[in-house]
Amino acid sequence: MMSFPRMLPLCLGVLVILPHPLQSLEPLSMGAIGGVVAMGMYFKEYTYCRFSECCDDRSIPARINELERSLERTLIGQHIVRQHIVPALKAHIASSDKSRKPLVISFHGQPGTGKNFVADQIANALYLKGSKSSYVTKYLGQADFPNESQVGSYKAKISLEVRQILRSCPRSLFIFDEVDKMPSGVFDALTSLVDYNAFVDGTDNTKAIFIFLSNTAGSHIAGHLGSMMKNGRLREDTRLSDFEPLLRKAAYNMDGGMKKTTMIESLVIDHFIPFLPMEKAHVIKCLEAEFVRWFRDPTQPQAQEIIEDIINSSISYDRTHSLFAISGCKTLEKKVAMAIH
Repeated sequence: MMSFPRMLPLCLGVLVILPHPLQSLEPLSMGAIGGVVAMGMYFKEYTYCRFSECCDDRSIPARINELERSLERTLIGQHIVRQHIVPALKAHIASSDKSRKPLVISFHGQPGTGKNFVADQIANALYLKGSKSSYVTKYLGQADFPNESQVGSYKAKISLEVRQILRSCPRSLFIFDEVDKMPSGVFDALTSLVDYNAFVDGTDNTKAIFIFLSNTAGSHIAGHLGSMMKNGRLREDTRLSDFEPLLRKAAYNMDGGMKKTTMIESLVIDHFIPFLPMEKAHVIKCLEAEFVRWFRDPTQPQAQEIIEDIINSSISYDRTHSLFAISGCKTLEKKVAMAIH
């Protein structure tokens, strides 16, 4: 008796070779082929996809509640991010059947404020394999788009690859890092891909997520936050609405991949998220977290001495307000590792 894996291509081949395949088959034959196709889908779901990554709920569990708890525990100094990222993801995933466009988010802030950290956390929550999933695609500004003279070829590359990936899995995640280091105009090809009902060829883009990471407007965020705090506003009382118009304007006018882009003109970016600059207290928390990562107690006198030494010798603050660490928490991992060893 012919095995099922060998039977399936043979039965499907009948549909190809007959001149009028559907009309030429008797109802009983059609039913048999339909059964084989159904068995094929069953075979894939309950055998192959149990051991390999597929575009299904097992490989894409979308553990947003876990993400929320993780950000609450580990994300330092970013109350606006926590307030808006989780609800945006929840709403997008819950309404995926009715969604008419992908979720598009733009992260802005100085280095060391947590943009890559949050993007990785999102990938780890959405996919069983996390950021190593084949459904997570990451582009790096300087590495992938180094030459301004080749913007045309970059646009074609993005358009082709995004389309191919979406055909493979509509629930894909695209992360564009170092947007401020990309040549202007590179994202114009994306505008039509992330807009409402973008594809006419049947490709589904409505379940996808696009995240852009940029240092653009980091100094604007710091300046605006510093002014509000000097005027008596508490950092924790600031809201997204205090920063979003500023981010949209700065991203559109400053050098980088978003400059004069049709993505901003067409209003296809759903959220501009500010990552606030780190104050001394936040840097200390980052240092303590590094000690915990090394299974060391940060409250011990020796650890406190190391933390104080790093704060005094390695952390520089902005000249305007003298409140914010210029490099945030970016370089702390290696400094703690060196001190411990």
